[in-house]
Amino acid sequence: QQRVEILKVLYREAEILIFDEPTAVLTPQEIEFLLGIIEGLRDAGKTIILITHKLEEIKKVADRCAVLNKGRLIDVLDVKTTSVNLMAQLMVGREVSFESEKAPAQFKDEVLKVEHLTIKNEDGFEVVKDVSFTIHAGEIFAIAGVADNGQVEIADAIAGLTKVSGGKILLEGKDITNESIRNRTEAGISYIPEDRQSFGLVLDFDLSTNLALKQYYKEPFASKGILKMEEFEQFGSQLIDKFDIRSGQGIKTQVRSMSGGNQQKAIIAREIELQSPLMIFVQPTRGVDIGAIENIHKMIIQQRDQGKAILLVSLELDEIMNVADTIGVIYNGQLQKIASSESLTTNEVGEYMMGAKHE
Repeated sequence: QQRVEILKVLYREAEILIFDEPTAVLTPQEIEFLLGIIEGLRDAGKTIILITHKLEEIKKVADRCAVLNKGRLIDVLDVKTTSVNLMAQLMVGREVSFESEKAPAQFKDEVLKVEHLTIKNEDGFEVVKDVSFTIHAGEIFAIAGVADNGQVEIADAIAGLTKVSGGKILLEGKDITNESIRNRTEAGISYIPEDRQSFGLVLDFDLSTNLALKQYYKEPFASKGILKMEEFEQFGSQLIDKFDIRSGQGIKTQVRSMSGGNQQKAIIAREIELQSPLMIFVQPTRGVDIGAIENIHKMIIQQRDQGKAILLVSLELDEIMNVADTIGVIYNGQLQKIASSESLTTNEVGEYMMGAKHE
């Protein structure tokens, strides 16, 4: 889709090309390819305006960068002579830590047990092959892998979005393999999906409705089948303050009009507020600015410290090395390795991810 859009503007012989978050939905390999195209267009004499949160992309392709913070132009900088840390500081208005501070994990009871999980796609091919792992209360278990190796299907199967071809999923000892999504939610699963717009939100609903989507049918939001809108508004206002969700018209804002980062904050706020024993985060920081990334990592670690079991699926290897207690590396639908994050180096994880190393 991205390539088609670029072809359209080139066909019209556009001299100025504006790329707004062009890499937010791409895999690392596709990002490399797109940045190469952008550099090629620049070298061909086109003027490129690139809007992005990703500082490493700015360092790679940009000549100058303008830094905005809350709608104000803070500075225009020469990229070559400016450090990533300074850019981050100007963007957020404070010093940003690229390392997550966390105390050693205190593992408690087993919350999730996945046994010999197998999942087939629509064409009948096995995309997840005989996968087994456990997650304990107070543990962040991360699945590392290159895109499309089965990690998202595992998360979807646990949440109930994908049917299982074989194996079992046990939540706190109860078999939930064939339960409905609502039953799983009520049994204790929070789910932050990879595609926030298609699966996380109803874009044409307002913010207060989206924040109550998992609880709207229960007290205090409903009584005898009648929705109490004042409860929606009160709950929404609390979460907006608590999680710093920024929106033009507060709880009345149509979610479609919000930035991607604030849409993500809304989903995370709703799911954390459920206080589920198991929380699944799939690509939680995709398309989110550097300050919000730091805050999301803090929230994930905070939930772990409160005794939640966390399943983290991310394509960002730095994120996994930074946040996870235990890492499972997936390649071609199979878990190649499960080990504590301290016992693995980034290079080793990378080798397992590429299928170059087997256990």
